[in-house]
Amino acid sequence: MKPCSRNRKRIALLALHALDARKAVALRNHLALCEGCRRYSEEISSVTKSLAAPEPDSNLEASSFFHHAVAEKLQAIESSSVLENLAARFRRLTLDLRVALPAATALVIGLLAIVAMRHHSAPSRPASHMDQPASSSGSDLAPTIANYRIIAGESLQKLDELLTRQGNKPLPPAPIYTASGLVLVNAPF
Repeated sequence: MKPCSRNRKRIALLALHALDARKAVALRNHLALCEGCRRYSEEISSVTKSLAAPEPDSNLEASSFFHHAVAEKLQAIESSSVLENLAARFRRLTLDLRVALPAATALVIGLLAIVAMRHHSAPSRPASHMDQPASSSGSDLAPTIANYRIIAGESLQKLDELLTRQGNKPLPPAPIYTASGLVLVNAPF
């Protein structure tokens, strides 16, 4: 028989002696009536007993070798000078730096590589626009924000003239779309 599903957790708590006294009494009454829960309780109790830590043996004594080794270590610590303590700390620090320094160096090299890649991959303007003087008569300048900033840096009057010239240029002919020119994609025939 299986235990009642609502009592499984309570039975485990009872085996660990962690169940409230009032609930423990009610559960023990149920265990007297339900064979499945009673078997489950016996299994859980045997498992918790086998896993329980053994009682410490008060007659346990350390061996003389262990006692001697601990006493020597304590004397060494007490008798060590400040200089020896500093030397030990320095040795630990150098061991830590043997790991930290290469890691920090690798991090810095990685960051420099990323910066270098971004610098080389940054889009640049064509040489014709860079070499062209910003004060040129202007209608041949490409209509880019960078060019507008260069002209505006010289004077707002020049920027106004450039924008006026570019605004008075005729627009290129717009493409003409016709129904016969449209192609249907994935259309059944």
